[in-house]
Amino acid sequence: MRDFNLKKDFGKNSFNDAVMKKYLPKSVYEKLKKTISEGAELDSSLAKYVASGIMEWAIENGATHYTHWFEPLNDSTAEKQNSFLKTELGKKPILEFSGTELIKGETDASSFPTGNIRATFEARGYTIWDCTSPAFLRKVDDIVVLCIPTAFISYGGEALDNKTPLLRSMQVISNETIKILKLFKKSAKKVYSMLGVEQEYFLVDKTKFLQRKDLVYCGRTLVGAKSPKGQELDDHYYGNIRQKVLKFMNDVNEELWLLGVPAKTQHNEVAPRQHELAVIYEEANISCDHNQLVMETLKRVAEKYDMECLLHEKPYKWVNGSGKHNNWSLVTDKGVNLLNPGSNPHENLQFLLILSCIIAAVDKYSVLLRASCATPGKEQRLGASEAPPSIISCFVGDQLSGVIEDFVKNGYASDSKQGGKIKKEINTLPELWLDVTDRNRTSPFAFTGNKFEFRMVGSSDSCAMPITVINTIVANEFKIATDKLSKSKDFDKDLKQLIQDNFKKHKRIIFNGDGYSAEWVAEAKSRGLIDVRSIVDALPIFISKDTVELFSNLSILSENELKCRYEVAMENYINITNIEALTLIDIAKKLVLPSCIHYATRLANSINAISDVDMKLDITVQNELLKDTLKYVRELKNDVDTLEDNLKKVKSVKTLLDKANAYKNDVATCMEKLRNNVDALEMIVDKEMWPMPSLGDLFTEM
Repeated sequence: MRDFNLKKDFGKNSFNDAVMKKYLPKSVYEKLKKTISEGAELDSSLAKYVASGIMEWAIENGATHYTHWFEPLNDSTAEKQNSFLKTELGKKPILEFSGTELIKGETDASSFPTGNIRATFEARGYTIWDCTSPAFLRKVDDIVVLCIPTAFISYGGEALDNKTPLLRSMQVISNETIKILKLFKKSAKKVYSMLGVEQEYFLVDKTKFLQRKDLVYCGRTLVGAKSPKGQELDDHYYGNIRQKVLKFMNDVNEELWLLGVPAKTQHNEVAPRQHELAVIYEEANISCDHNQLVMETLKRVAEKYDMECLLHEKPYKWVNGSGKHNNWSLVTDKGVNLLNPGSNPHENLQFLLILSCIIAAVDKYSVLLRASCATPGKEQRLGASEAPPSIISCFVGDQLSGVIEDFVKNGYASDSKQGGKIKKEINTLPELWLDVTDRNRTSPFAFTGNKFEFRMVGSSDSCAMPITVINTIVANEFKIATDKLSKSKDFDKDLKQLIQDNFKKHKRIIFNGDGYSAEWVAEAKSRGLIDVRSIVDALPIFISKDTVELFSNLSILSENELKCRYEVAMENYINITNIEALTLIDIAKKLVLPSCIHYATRLANSINAISDVDMKLDITVQNELLKDTLKYVRELKNDVDTLEDNLKKVKSVKTLLDKANAYKNDVATCMEKLRNNVDALEMIVDKEMWPMPSLGDLFTEM
């Protein structure tokens, strides 16, 4: 076990504030610190001093290489490593890292997802140093690499990554929120978009994982009959953490703490072998980078324990899927959380204006919010088992609902519901006060006291695009509000009128009830809320006129950059569905059908052998099993043929949207039918003859 001291070693592998102060000249440190803390323009002349200091620190810690670490449009990270080694003819090799190398790198842009922005022959792309996110050392055994977080843009300057639009949106919402504060005679140099991420994941034994082609190729099980025991007893949630898993979690924590990632909470989740890790709030940009490190660390450390970490949103059909809850808030540079309603929110007009703008933003752009995290994995996840429904609604709780209703009716609110004492009726338990409202686990966008929790993001997704969208739509509403109120001659009156108008017009998005119920689906429809169930139906919103106008007016994404993201997401859905279909065909033809035919042959031989002994012996059971087996085998073969035919047909579909719809309607639907026959056969065929571990096997601890 490592000699680890949390207080002493936290952030040891991060080029954080303390390390910068030690390795940079004082004047350089102060200028760089101002750029980071206030969002001031970066003085490029600082780069050579920062490069020298960061190289000295990295080499002292064993680094030989550095890399520009970036996040292309595949929700993962990428890097190209270079050594610090420099040579000149006739001279000894030296170690060098220049300011230019720190600020800018070059990579092949055409081999990453780029939609319509880059053609194959247009190769050049640039990585640009993001000084707001600390560089870090990745240590794997004795290998140490300096990782420098960067943005990734094309030769033409378009954003080819998730970081660039996020940084733009953070700058815009800071500026627009500062204008809101000025209306109330308050000041701030910067307002931070804050994010706290809850990361859910599954662990599975490596040996069993490798025996499942669907897990290896697709990250989820494409077939599998329901296990006799799943999550029905609720005995895994918050249950005792097994020793092997606890050791794994401890190693994950230590690696993350060394990187400066404030990992806080860990526990068992609802489904068997499902767990969660939550990180303390940070600036959204840093939090998104840190979440990528969390996912990478979970995957890497799992291998040390002969396990595989599954980050797919729905690796198993019959139990809960995994999400990545995004807890979002706005905090000033003075540490004031602008989403804190205070003890009497009915009197807090600044908070109510901000709240009304957020509710308006969620209502106006609900489909865009849904599309911001529309990935193939959520096709199986959304709508049940603690995943939010596909209908966007906003939970605000009893206290704020009362204030909102008063404002809608009267143009003001005279009081706020207050919390009370919990009736414990046990003298030895300490006195506790109730929160003013309950929580709602079925709400996609829920207010939870001093933040909003966006629960729709999937476990393998990048947080960057959802937070970019939230920042953008809220900043737009702030801009509308300040444009109106800055011209007001009676500020108090016009302020209350604007709050009332926002609540009155957009209260339809507020729902505090059961988001899973059939009644809510009907009610949401009557309210005019849109239920976008499929990724294919959600994604076109990115190229709609309103979306293009919204993002381009705020200089966050151009029309071309939005079209790029639309095309990348559509192609991703098509490619993943195609891989899953081919994997399912492979499993059916090479594993399931041969095993079932072998089982049927053994049954037939058994029937013949028994009949040879005595024709009067009862072989009804064997005959029924053989009949059922052959029936499902025939249906399975038909389904495989149909799926193969549909895959051939879909290749000829021309437009991207039509092709995606063909995959959704003709391929994915056929895959589900095929799966049902495989699952039925699994319940018939001898366990020893079934060609892969069952879901029950995967749930079982070793």
